[in-house]
Amino acid sequence: MKKVIPTLVLGAMISLNANSAPKDFDYHVDNFADIEVLRYEVPGFDDLSLRQKKMVYYLSQAAHMGRDIIWDQHGKYNLQLRQLLEEIYVNYNGDKTSDEFKAFETYLKQVWFGNGIHHHYSTEKFVPKFSQEFFVAQVNALPQSKLPLCDGQTKQEMLNTLVPVIFDPTVMAKGVNQDSSQDVVATSANNLYEGVTQAEVEAYFANLKDPNDKTPISYGLNTKIVKKDGKIVEESYHLNGLYGDAIAEIIYWLTIAKDVAENDAQRDYITTLIEYYTTGDLRKFDEYSIAWVKDTESEVDFVNGFIESYGDPLGMTGAWESYVNFKNVPASKRTQLIGENAQWFEDRSPVDPRFRKPVVKGVSAKVITAATLAGDAFPATAIGINLPNANWIRAAHGSKSVTIENITEAYAMASKGNGFNEEFVIDDKTRKLLDEYLYITDMLHTDLHECLGHGSGQLLPGVDPDAMKEHGSTLEETRADLYALYYLADPKLIELGILDNPEAYKAEYYKFMMNGLMTQLNRIELGKDVEEAHMRDRQLIAKWILEHGKKGKVVELVKRKGKTYLKINNYEKMRELVGQLLAEVQRIKSEGDYEACCKLVNDYAVKIDQKLHAEILQRYSTLDIPPYRGFVNPQYIPTYDEKGNIIDIKIDYSEGYTDQMLRLSRDYSPLTK
Repeated sequence: MKKVIPTLVLGAMISLNANSAPKDFDYHVDNFADIEVLRYEVPGFDDLSLRQKKMVYYLSQAAHMGRDIIWDQHGKYNLQLRQLLEEIYVNYNGDKTSDEFKAFETYLKQVWFGNGIHHHYSTEKFVPKFSQEFFVAQVNALPQSKLPLCDGQTKQEMLNTLVPVIFDPTVMAKGVNQDSSQDVVATSANNLYEGVTQAEVEAYFANLKDPNDKTPISYGLNTKIVKKDGKIVEESYHLNGLYGDAIAEIIYWLTIAKDVAENDAQRDYITTLIEYYTTGDLRKFDEYSIAWVKDTESEVDFVNGFIESYGDPLGMTGAWESYVNFKNVPASKRTQLIGENAQWFEDRSPVDPRFRKPVVKGVSAKVITAATLAGDAFPATAIGINLPNANWIRAAHGSKSVTIENITEAYAMASKGNGFNEEFVIDDKTRKLLDEYLYITDMLHTDLHECLGHGSGQLLPGVDPDAMKEHGSTLEETRADLYALYYLADPKLIELGILDNPEAYKAEYYKFMMNGLMTQLNRIELGKDVEEAHMRDRQLIAKWILEHGKKGKVVELVKRKGKTYLKINNYEKMRELVGQLLAEVQRIKSEGDYEACCKLVNDYAVKIDQKLHAEILQRYSTLDIPPYRGFVNPQYIPTYDEKGNIIDIKIDYSEGYTDQMLRLSRDYSPLTK
């Protein structure tokens, strides 16, 4: 739950003063449906030592080897469907300018981007614009050797299974259902549960948990829950269990990476990670997480495993993901300052002192350069991360907080001159404020969200970390955003030399409120509710502040020439409201008050003003701005001497979206071989 997802077209309003990319670097790769694919630069890679370059390369290989896992976690038919769609695409001999083929190509690109048949953000099933007849005809045109049949399966049996999965809107309609009025387990189409109900799963884990355990394991983090012979069974992800063939490849590359580790500490925790992958033992994962947090010396770093639980309607099972990165040393000075002062911020938090951490431990913060994104972090990715997720580890050992600056910069550069400011920002004065200060305050919001927000507060004794159930992710992201917003306006940032103008925070306040109340609605189909946890978080905060600030007109939505705009009349009072809401959200989390959480989410986070929604969609339609963006990765190409030793590794940015996706399927598909 510790991740910052980029807001709508992040960087559309960002000042480009901090840009370090070459002028001729082409960020744009592809555009289809509601998605734009970008590339990101990896500045500083050429300056790494050969040993560090090897580390990046080996860890990137390990990252790619987990791709099949996330596809299967997202849906039980995704891997077979991906193979079939790709075979149709590469073997198609018909008219590639026809509407049917172009619609098929768009669908395939959407499926690649979502790592399956559901949208990566809304988790709604993609609606194909090509006909069922076209699809069946293309399957029939494939030779038998090209069909990805399961053991003993005939072509017709495969079609009988997959045709409804693609074309029937009632089959596997929602990847992750968070409607608390329904059985969210039974109505979610992901492949984390099979044959079980929400009540059964909750009762099963409630039975396992010991409320007095000071070091509770993250139950369900690396398991699929099924019912066999009438009993609930956990099928574990490990070398000799589920996803074993992919995990074997990950272990292979981690073992090679271990040999070029920067220090003994890094070598030791990679060894522990390998042991965890081998056994599936979650105590080993905790041991690895603690050792990983303590390593603040290694320049090259990575995440590899079953980490974030947004894809689980109950917020327990971790989606497989990987980030490979290295430290941006100059930019990390600001995050280090924030981390060093974490106790100062915690002691002055506007929450009940009972809910504050008396001692903030081990908050290490840095700015990183992403080198490879994989699994649930690819093609769409976060711009900030704070790990590990286990509350007891964070309390006893601390956490690592990172801001991914080269990804944020790619968003900013790709958004240059797109007309967003002119359409949605209320006046020239506010636009000037955003131009001058949004780049740094947006970065700082991410820093504060990750380093302080997720690392703040404590649960009261005996409170279950999973007490918020299906709303856990939303509440946690709300808490971290509120903490960041509150301290973004604090004079301490001026004192530390991180900001040079006490008015700078207003840029982020305006952007956050405008996004939460208005512009993020472009990501939602008219008539639908807000579903995704980060979007719920932003709307919850913005609508609560709008409502509770009505008396003094702190924030309001105003009409000008028939268009709705955000107007903030009192930024100082808005900060007070942020503090009040933060106090209540922390109370809910600390006390495990599920009923209050449900009320807060249902009152503010879910429902949309349909008239305003229609207006926002219409205004966006006049701009060439896709609601969603993601990335292709650069390729790392080793050079060898005559003995087969790597003597250098070059970085190549030229690969296109389709070529990259087909190559990944060809070279990194251990579960479909």
